[in-house]
Amino acid sequence: MSTAYLGLGSNLGDRLHHLAGAVQALNHELRVRVEKASSVYETKPVDVIDQPDFLNLVVEVKTSLSAHDLLACCLVIEADLGRVRTKRWGPRTVDIDVLWFDGQVINEPDLVVPHPRLLKRAFVLVPLAELAPALMVEGSRIDMRAALMDQSGLSRIGLLESLPQ
Repeated sequence: MSTAYLGLGSNLGDRLHHLAGAVQALNHELRVRVEKASSVYETKPVDVIDQPDFLNLVVEVKTSLSAHDLLACCLVIEADLGRVRTKRWGPRTVDIDVLWFDGQVINEPDLVVPHPRLLKRAFVLVPLAELAPALMVEGSRIDMRAALMDQSGLSRIGLLESLPQ
């Protein structure tokens, strides 16, 4: 079984419901098991800022899928939950990114792992550091202190299972 970390985000409709649905759908995939989920954070949009705020979290999964097959699974879940790709970095019901996959480095047109903006996005780095503070990314450990210091635009709202849905 491989270990992977997935970043989930939503900024359209019932954001919390979409995130919970994505986690549930991942767990219903026979070859994927969600091991842990970070806290949920409300975050300001990045790059395209004229859109609603996001809810974000990171999950650790164990999987027998390859990285490409895990990405394909995530894309199906996004579509099932109403994701329509119209504008890059635009609003979405749910987004699921493969952030890290078993320490592999993959640089292909359809998949780059570790995620190319992983270390530059507080909305990914903070929840990832919450789950895996000793994770090696791009040859160095995630700096938990730096992640906790750079929480600009983030507001922790709680654990997914403890929030009303």
